[in-house]
Amino acid sequence: MTDSALPRLLRPRALRPGDLVVIAALSSPLTAAYEPNVEQTVVVLERMGFRVRRAPLLEVGQRHWWGVATPEEIAKEFNGLLRDPEVRAIVASDGGHMAFGYLDLIDFEAVKADPKPILGYSDISLLHLVLHARTGLVGFHADMAVPGFGGHWRSAPVQRQRELEALYAELLTSTEAIGALPSSPSWECWRPGRVEGPLVGGVINRIVLAQATPFALPLERFDGAVLFWEELGGLASYVWNYLQVMRHSGILDRIAGMVVGTPRDIAGLEPGASPTLAEIVLDALGDRDIPVLGNVEVGHAGPNLPMPVGIRVALDARERTLSLLEPAAAPHGTTGPVG
Repeated sequence: MTDSALPRLLRPRALRPGDLVVIAALSSPLTAAYEPNVEQTVVVLERMGFRVRRAPLLEVGQRHWWGVATPEEIAKEFNGLLRDPEVRAIVASDGGHMAFGYLDLIDFEAVKADPKPILGYSDISLLHLVLHARTGLVGFHADMAVPGFGGHWRSAPVQRQRELEALYAELLTSTEAIGALPSSPSWECWRPGRVEGPLVGGVINRIVLAQATPFALPLERFDGAVLFWEELGGLASYVWNYLQVMRHSGILDRIAGMVVGTPRDIAGLEPGASPTLAEIVLDALGDRDIPVLGNVEVGHAGPNLPMPVGIRVALDARERTLSLLEPAAAPHGTTGPVG
């Protein structure tokens, strides 16, 4: 695919007070233990000024195998939300292991006709990558109901909760660039440097697996990009192998910078173990002199900083800053592809 054939960036329309946000089960089922997380998410979204509704599949006890329903049933509900003009944003209830089953059933034309923010991470990062590849849609790699808005946020200090709530509300409603994301002492410079480029990423295993499907991001999408990724579970060796796949496929030769999320429950990365995650990353990069910012709040380890897929950012690893240089949402009446 040539660069001219790549879909242009497609920003969803900025939300207004009173707009309808739907919480939907796009992968995993909802268990009774996590019902309070969904209820708290409703509270958080309403506090941001939105109306909130739950999609029909988001019901305790509703399940099929390891998912909330069959791929066909999930796709039918998802497509209905994409086509419904009243629905202005979709928040995933949870991640899981079902999105691969319905990639070929997604109504991409509905996305192009009425782009809207879709929020989530983990398995939902697969949807962001695929929708960005096929339509240019800006994906909101961000917190969802379980455990995010309804769990991790409540365990964070009150000041951090307020900071995140204001950040998410601004991201969804503003047509101006947000600028620097709020940093924390956990951020680490693994390789210094400053670059600008579009954000691309998600959970690392979904990035790698997506590239093995017909819905893969064209390699040109990684040219000059700031690649962000995180991982949950598995082994340190798995992460190293995923990075090696990216090396062999040419992704690491194309990106301009890297942001690594805080890992969670990865065997072999315990304190005192060897190698560290930084050593794994730098080993895979070899002599590629690109800035790397590590241990950023992106993914499963706690409250997420939102990462809008496709938006141009500035990364300064030495100064430990990451800034959004463009808005994630478009003004009303201008929700079309942009240059």
